Amino acid sequence: MKTLNIMTLSFENQLMSLQDRMLYFALRLTRNMEDARDLTQESLLKALANRDQYKADTNFKAWLYTIVRNTFINGTRRDRRGQRVMESAALLELAMVNGQHVQGPLATYSTQEIEQRVERLPVQVRMPFTMNFEGYKYQEIAEEMGIPIGTVKSRIFQARRMLMNELGEHAEAA
Repeated sequence: MKTLNIMTLSFENQLMSLQDRMLYFALRLTRNMEDARDLTQESLLKALANRDQYKADTNFKAWLYTIVRNTFINGTRRDRRGQRVMESAALLELAMVNGQHVQGPLATYSTQEIEQRVERLPVQVRMPFTMNFEGYKYQEIAEEMGIPIGTVKSRIFQARRMLMNELGEHAEAA
């Protein structure tokens, strides 16, 4: 039990001694002091929560910097996905009539219609298309689906072409 407490204290001491360096590393990544502080705090919490994954005979500083870097990358990816989804939703909500954006029930109908059309796509093209829309990179989709990256690109292209054809016909009919 005493060994565990000594290891815990040593871990926490090392963690606190590198806190300033983590902040400066986070600042280089974020280029904003407030974001750097948030990133450092989140990374410290992750390090504490995952202390059992640290191997005592490895480079502690490198382990911490990896946590900071991965937390930054995941946060950036999450923010970018969220921003893209919100921008896409905003654009879909503004339907076009005679080249002018309109709001109201027509805009909601257009969003629903697009979602229905996406749901009608064959699953083999819908899945990569939806994952790409959600912000996954081609390589991530390929790994998740267990298919080559070229197939991912081809299926996303096919899904876009199918949607443009169907929505184009719908727009002409309206």
